[in-house]
Amino acid sequence: MRRKNRKKVEDSALDLTPMMDIVFIMLIFFIVTTSFVKETGVDINRPNAETAERDEKGNILVAITQNNEIWIDKRRVDLKAVRANIERLKIEYPEGSVIIQADKESRSGLLVEAMDQIRLAGVQNISIAAKNDN
Repeated sequence: MRRKNRKKVEDSALDLTPMMDIVFIMLIFFIVTTSFVKETGVDINRPNAETAERDEKGNILVAITQNNEIWIDKRRVDLKAVRANIERLKIEYPEGSVIIQADKESRSGLLVEAMDQIRLAGVQNISIAAKNDN
């Protein structure tokens, strides 16, 4: 009698291997398809604009703070070093565009000078980030 009960317990065990295979494949799929959000490393209070559009393709982010500091790739950069940093990042992202996130309290002259350095680095596709509250 005991042998029959023991055999029933052994037969009722589930094989979890196929389920683990599916979970592993799904994990790989989500890792490969995830787009990573890039940040500049500082908080910027962007100005509002009615015509602002979302651009998901910008790969190189430049931030100008209200204290007129330039940040690229989570590092503070001098205006003279903007061109070299953009040239380095352009090698990593040859098809990427540059998005400048300028604080609304920052100096507009610094924005123009930074754009000039970015163009000298060989990037012509430059966008300026703004908020659209709609």
